[in-house]
Amino acid sequence: MPRTAIDIPDRVDYLSILDENGNLDKELEPTIPDELLLKLYRAMVQARRFDERMLRLQRQGRLGTFAPIKGQEASQLGPVANMRDSDWLVPAFREAAAEVWRGRSMESILLYYGGFNQGGAVPEGSHNLPTTIPVGTQILHGAGLGYAIKYRKEDSVAVVFFGDGATSEGDFHEGLNFAAVFQVPTIFVCQNNHWAISLPRERQTRSKTLAQKAIAYGLPGIQVDGNDILAAYAASQEAIERARAGEGPTFIEMVTYRLGVHTTADDPTRYRKEAEVEEWKIKDPLTRFQKYLGDKGLLDEGQTKQVEEEVENELKAVVDRAEAQMKELENEPMIMFDHLYAELPPILQEQREELAQELARKEESSG
Repeated sequence: MPRTAIDIPDRVDYLSILDENGNLDKELEPTIPDELLLKLYRAMVQARRFDERMLRLQRQGRLGTFAPIKGQEASQLGPVANMRDSDWLVPAFREAAAEVWRGRSMESILLYYGGFNQGGAVPEGSHNLPTTIPVGTQILHGAGLGYAIKYRKEDSVAVVFFGDGATSEGDFHEGLNFAAVFQVPTIFVCQNNHWAISLPRERQTRSKTLAQKAIAYGLPGIQVDGNDILAAYAASQEAIERARAGEGPTFIEMVTYRLGVHTTADDPTRYRKEAEVEEWKIKDPLTRFQKYLGDKGLLDEGQTKQVEEEVENELKAVVDRAEAQMKELENEPMIMFDHLYAELPPILQEQREELAQELARKEESSG
């Protein structure tokens, strides 16, 4: 019998609307209200300055290890700007910009990385999952939430974030396969920042793109200029609308770059060249968006300075409040058992009781 070709979808598009030089493709420019554009700009400035402030705090010994987001703001804010409060956000460990947009307080982030469990507490009624440290595990959570939404016939979607390194995990493949089979309303957003700690993207896979992995599982995949807030917004809007209409999941590869360290325990100079970093600084999403807003007459030098001053004052107040909370909590060791489980397992109940007894004995002896 002769070999015959199998007809399968094999096209993956790349979307860029506003390039690093400020060139705009007006035919692809999404319709975004001026108010939302300015809100996105302020959120990008806030995310960048908060990230820089956290790095200084960590270097001063006032915070623990965390994963900076500098350079990846647009790839996060584009998707979440299209989400409703009833939609589910499933973050990894580098989504501070997305989480703050969705209502998480910056104080809670500082508490979390300061070593206090209160920072990981999810407010009642919130549709944001907690920070996920293990690589890729949250992809399954996003697929499962999508299944629950479909089962309950709710008008919601789930948006799950992960990095290029997570595409090497089994959870990624299981999650996409499950989502496609059951046509769940989940959008998988991969922030391809080119480095999984010290492993470059080309050592992760031989695929020309990460987006094309969607083809194998039978769902749409698209590669997007993740440093272009307009492209990130437009691609996510299309995916979310399709999911909400019952047309299943989408895989979005946001091509971006982390301008800083993987985490504050990392030294990127050991594995990547400074010339590469400088090349990506030219593609900075913040300066690109600032120029776009200026060209539209929505932002001038005075307004830019005003936003920077407002954010600076806001962050100072945030840090002061967070550190005041830390000081109040540091002498309450019993709180280490809070905000971890809805119901403590027996082994932790036993440990909690032992600690309570030990503290009571110390209190008696000191009295």
